[in-house]
Amino acid sequence: MFPLKYLAILMTALFLATGSAAEESWPMQQENKGEAQIVINGGKTGNVPFPHHAHQRSLSDCKPCHELFPQEKGAVEKLKADGRLKKKLVMKTCQSCHRKIKKTGEKSGPIGCKDCHSIR
Repeated sequence: MFPLKYLAILMTALFLATGSAAEESWPMQQENKGEAQIVINGGKTGNVPFPHHAHQRSLSDCKPCHELFPQEKGAVEKLKADGRLKKKLVMKTCQSCHRKIKKTGEKSGPIGCKDCHSIR
């Protein structure tokens, strides 16, 4: 028989190896949480500062964003360049989530143009 600690290590390795099982079991990625702050190219209206870690704490689930956008640096810009990202999809996704949270009476993120975009 395996000692219990080895069984736990083996189970963790199996979950990590399967990928999807690990994602379903652990909604928030624990190891690499990415950059604390990300700047999204907002086009002519100006860049959009995105507080990545604040969203992670608030949502506690990576899927709402990362089902649309891969977890890699520059993913949004790459999708735009490849023509695989519809115009304003990032903005509409953010606004939709912020509005949904606001309707519950909780503090939500910005919705207005100038609240997100900073002309630089």
